[in-house]
Amino acid sequence: MEKEKKSRIVFYNGEILTMEKRSAGTAVLVENGKIRALGDAGELLEAAGDAARVDLEGNTLMPAFVDAHSHFTQVAFSTLQASLEGAGSREEAVGKLQAFLRTARPPKGAWVLARDYDHTAFPDGRHLTLAELDGAAPENPLFVQHKSGHIGLFNSLALKLLGVRPDTPSPEGGRIGKEDGRLTGYMEENALFAFQKRVPMPGPEELEGAFEKAQKLYASFGITTVQDGMAVKEMLPLYDMLLGKDLLWLDLAAYPDPETYALAKRAYPGCMETYWKGLRFGGMKIFLDGSPQGRTAWMRTPYLGGTEDRGAKEARSENAKEYCGYGTMTDENVLEAMGEAAREETQLLAHCNGDAAAEQYLRCLERAEEDWPGLGGLRPVLIHGQLIGRDQLPRAARLGVILSLFVAHVYHWGDVHIRNFGLERACKISPAASALRCGIPVTFHQDAPVILPDMFETIWCAVRRLTKQGVLLGGEERISPAQALRAVTINAAYQYGEEKRKGSIVPGKQADLIVTDKNPLKAPAKELRNIQVLRTYKEGVCVYSR
Repeated sequence: MEKEKKSRIVFYNGEILTMEKRSAGTAVLVENGKIRALGDAGELLEAAGDAARVDLEGNTLMPAFVDAHSHFTQVAFSTLQASLEGAGSREEAVGKLQAFLRTARPPKGAWVLARDYDHTAFPDGRHLTLAELDGAAPENPLFVQHKSGHIGLFNSLALKLLGVRPDTPSPEGGRIGKEDGRLTGYMEENALFAFQKRVPMPGPEELEGAFEKAQKLYASFGITTVQDGMAVKEMLPLYDMLLGKDLLWLDLAAYPDPETYALAKRAYPGCMETYWKGLRFGGMKIFLDGSPQGRTAWMRTPYLGGTEDRGAKEARSENAKEYCGYGTMTDENVLEAMGEAAREETQLLAHCNGDAAAEQYLRCLERAEEDWPGLGGLRPVLIHGQLIGRDQLPRAARLGVILSLFVAHVYHWGDVHIRNFGLERACKISPAASALRCGIPVTFHQDAPVILPDMFETIWCAVRRLTKQGVLLGGEERISPAQALRAVTINAAYQYGEEKRKGSIVPGKQADLIVTDKNPLKAPAKELRNIQVLRTYKEGVCVYSR
């Protein structure tokens, strides 16, 4: 997108939602990319002189959304991949793959990547078999990524190119699927991540277009600050391209693993404290378990049904009925990462879905505080927190933890969680209301590309807490629209340490703004997911118009 010159703009003739206690008046003046003044429309229009005028036509002006956690680069890649969205059976999934191949016509031997795969939508809940994968792409290595991001499938050609054999051992904290001594094509967690890194990337021209499409997607949902939630060293050349060609027009906060953070600090010193050409390295990221819908989240209490539906017969526990998922890092590794973050005085994000993973994070934070007092002042973030226990929330509050919830799980996988955990436990996922009562700063995210970065759907999920089958899942954890809006604006800005620059409409802050067709504080709760973003402004420049 060609960057326009910033100018003076007056927004008027609509409702102004500041996300602050004080009223905005009836107009907002923006100058040089920042909010200059709030006040009476007549007075500001008269004082603004030749400023551009934006008639809101009765619509609502509010702060742009801040993405508390997603995977921007993976969103870009997803624009180049086959989508299995909506596949309700294995046959439909195979059909979608074959249709993509007929349209895309990749050369023989070229890698084919697919996304949006979700076996929980299939009637039998079983994964695609290796034979089905081979039949879908007989002449191309194929990688199919599960919606959770923690499970993947490879066909035989892909396994051969990656050097995976029946005697290849599963790494600690991961699984290579095998049955009766043969590969199944299934991988999860650390096994998946290790081999996924070796799948070839698209070419530079394809990537340029992909990054442009990704930014347009986020902007269409009113998001002007996005995240790369787990940057690895293989991604650094992509950042070279983004910076070298000045391709970013949204703010991108990247969170590498500790090893990659050290490399990034040397390679991009201008991107550590602030955004340079749209990129900032906000801290470090680790992950401590997997996904609850994929049955790899680390739990204190066993899953219902043992190891069924995992795609691999091996059980970590001797008794399959006592299967609790598993962690991906030792306490020593977690403490080492916390020490690195403390020495660098930077933020640490930790992926924790299960309550056992949350327990490990809190336990290690308590131990780390002994050696590095004030670690909580660096705003540690517990990402996802699907099944964090209510008993763990007071400790999280005391340790200064920010809780970023994937609350849209209630709708997208709530019915699956009922099958995996039972209704009582499933009702306690994403405990937003309980966390707020404990004084924990709460933010929301969509973990894109797991689901679309649709903030208004997420707000609706937090307020209504209904599953796809219409089950009210944990009514006591519902929150108000105002609380949900704060989670994706001013609270999310606080999570980034950018609350003085973003998240509300206040003089001096960046003019990151959106225009919506309804005021979300006045719309009926059931209609929140249908609110439309009409325009998105990044520092006063319109970057999206519906």
